[in-house]
Amino acid sequence: MAEVQHDPQFSRRQFVGFGIATLATLTPLSALASAPDVNERALAFQHLHTGESVKTVYWTRSGYIPEALKDINFILRDFRTDDIKAIDPGLLDFLFAMRRRLGTARPFEVISAYRSPRTNSALAQNSRGVAQNSLHMRGQAVDVRISGVGTRSLARLAQQLQAGGVGYYPRSNFVHVDVGRVRSWGI
Repeated sequence: MAEVQHDPQFSRRQFVGFGIATLATLTPLSALASAPDVNERALAFQHLHTGESVKTVYWTRSGYIPEALKDINFILRDFRTDDIKAIDPGLLDFLFAMRRRLGTARPFEVISAYRSPRTNSALAQNSRGVAQNSLHMRGQAVDVRISGVGTRSLARLAQQLQAGGVGYYPRSNFVHVDVGRVRSWGI
């Protein structure tokens, strides 16, 4: 995947992006994700455990793109068991809003996404930080970071969007985001 290069001058596109990012602090996530100037939503993922990556447009004004969602579901599968679960489109929109607000094309580095009940149970036995009824098991949570973006900053940005749960894990260097009730921890 090619890295996007930015012109050092403050372009019109950057100015508009800055305005949208500022608006995001005042606007609910759904309004940001469906802003009139958004004709498509794209995400990029690099799974740190499998080495796999995908960059795809997953939504256009016509709606969600089934083939793109299938690709995302595959890369965000339980890498320990290869079980695949449909990822909640609201989670993708949450990630899209974060990426858009950051103004970056860099991929989300995935630590954990969907977890089968078996995987979640095994992780819960070894760590008190794993919820028994984790939203990971519903395809509604992901643990991520973005190269070049501090995880504390990423967590605070996600928290400002008020779109679900946000957990900051500085020792493990990742941010948990989910589309459950709005709450935060570790920030």
